[in-house]
Amino acid sequence: MNYKDIPGVPDFTCEEYSTRQSKYCVCIPIINEGERITKELKRAKEHGIDSMADIIICDGGSSDGSTEKENLKVLGVNTLLIKQGPGKQGVQLRMGFWWALKRGYEGIITIDGNNKDSIEDIRFFIKKLEAGYDFIQGSRFVKGGHAINTPLIRLLSVKIIHAPIISLTAHHRFTDTTNAFRGYSRCYLTHPRVQPFREIFVTYELLAYLSTRASQLGLKVCEIPVTRAYPQKGKVPTKISLFKGNSDLLKILFLNMIGKYIPGK
Repeated sequence: MNYKDIPGVPDFTCEEYSTRQSKYCVCIPIINEGERITKELKRAKEHGIDSMADIIICDGGSSDGSTEKENLKVLGVNTLLIKQGPGKQGVQLRMGFWWALKRGYEGIITIDGNNKDSIEDIRFFIKKLEAGYDFIQGSRFVKGGHAINTPLIRLLSVKIIHAPIISLTAHHRFTDTTNAFRGYSRCYLTHPRVQPFREIFVTYELLAYLSTRASQLGLKVCEIPVTRAYPQKGKVPTKISLFKGNSDLLKILFLNMIGKYIPGK
């Protein structure tokens, strides 16, 4: 099915392999993740994640064969959404969030599709959503979490720059703010003072904004321990370039801090 001309939502196509089976879904934004997403979905299948929450792939236009229909179905994927047109992670998330809310899910969990994160921990996000939390941030830096082979530059950027700025903006201390392993309640995403379906969210703006808006509004937030493991050798799996990507992230942090993304500002 094709979806077009929905305000604040990118044009996209949808392939449903099953009807809604759960109160919760897992949105995984990917583009050309190859074997990494296959391995991640196999781990999810092994831990029964597809029976706890519906798995929704939010594809940015992969051309590497990783979204082949029969493979996704075998790996427990419920639905494949394919973005049409420009935009990066923020656009993929808007697509996934809109679809999930339209389908009636009570909570949405997001996780990167590059097999760095402990997808088996999704059950703990579900427990927090069941307990009434509106924003749950996964953290490798809280007790019980594990940071494995984290590149030094990334470790320093999170601890010295990103987490302090996000915490200051949110009026709540967070420790692992670049981590996209998160949970969002329906209440949070549909709050009239949040409004995530806006064209301003193209790259990583939405991640920064949603990190801070819940606690600003007095909603219930927390961090829970997760594992993020980088490969011991080889290329670091990331879509953020060292110089331009990180300078853009820094700009987004400061725009978020001054309220650029708050509706009506």
